[in-house]
Amino acid sequence: MTLPTIIFGLVVAMLYGALYHFIRGGGGWRLLLFFGLSILGFAFGQLIGMWQGWAFLMLGSLNLGMGSVGSLLVLVAGEWLSRIDVKKESGV
Repeated sequence: MTLPTIIFGLVVAMLYGALYHFIRGGGGWRLLLFFGLSILGFAFGQLIGMWQGWAFLMLGSLNLGMGSVGSLLVLVAGEWLSRIDVKKESGV
C-alpha cells in the first residue's frame, strides 16, 4: 500500500467521522473521539478485507467498502459505549 493510498484512506475515514459528528452532535472532544473511532474502524475493515480476500468497492489497493463498513460499525459501537453513565453513589 502506497503513501497516497494511506493518506486518502485517512481522509475518507475522517470524513466519515465528521459526518457522524454532524448527524449525532456533540462538542469538540466528541469530534476527536469520532475521528479516532472512524480511523480505527476503517483500518480494521481494511485489514479484515485484505486478510479474508474480500473485495468490496475497491479503489486501487484501498478496499473502500470494507473500510466503510468497519468505520461505521466502530463508530456506532464506540458512541454507544461512550454514552454509558456510571453511577458514583453506592447502592448499599
